Amino acid sequence: MNRRDLLLASATSLVAGCSTSTGGTADPNAKRREIDASVDHAQSQLFSQSADAIELAAKAKGILVFPKVVSAGFLLGASYGQGALRKGGVTSAYYSIGSASAGLLAGAQSKAVYLLFMTQESLQKFESSQGWTAGADASVAVASLGADAHVSTQTAKQAVIGFVLSGSGFMANLSFDGTKINRLDL
Repeated sequence: MNRRDLLLASATSLVAGCSTSTGGTADPNAKRREIDASVDHAQSQLFSQSADAIELAAKAKGILVFPKVVSAGFLLGASYGQGALRKGGVTSAYYSIGSASAGLLAGAQSKAVYLLFMTQESLQKFESSQGWTAGADASVAVASLGADAHVSTQTAKQAVIGFVLSGSGFMANLSFDGTKINRLDL
């Protein structure tokens, strides 16, 4: 195990241990229902914030939604969340997202993460991967909404578009690079 993987595993364990779950259960059917309900709510929030998100989602071949990605840390930090891939409005698989970082960190934050696969090729590459890493397996264009809440024309042309929504609105100037996504066995 290389240093980056060890850091990610350690920090993700820290965040997973500190985060709370709504009715955590060993029942896979209950877990799928819980994730699906959270994804429905998160998509509604995204669509209420941006008409461009609605338009892009209608064109997307698949939408990966992580309704609650918790980031926490003190010097070492990590993010972790669970979500679902939707194709044609129907869940096709469940995934986890995680990342780790080191530096001057203190505190915790929760956000919703959305990845829109705009081409069949980008979606197929994602689905066939054994663990997908943003930046290594594909570039993710972070949707930066201007004052008029519209996605730039250049961003709208990308194969994978990401949105990040916190309690205070869209988050800009983020990078997905190094974020690891794995399929859940549910």
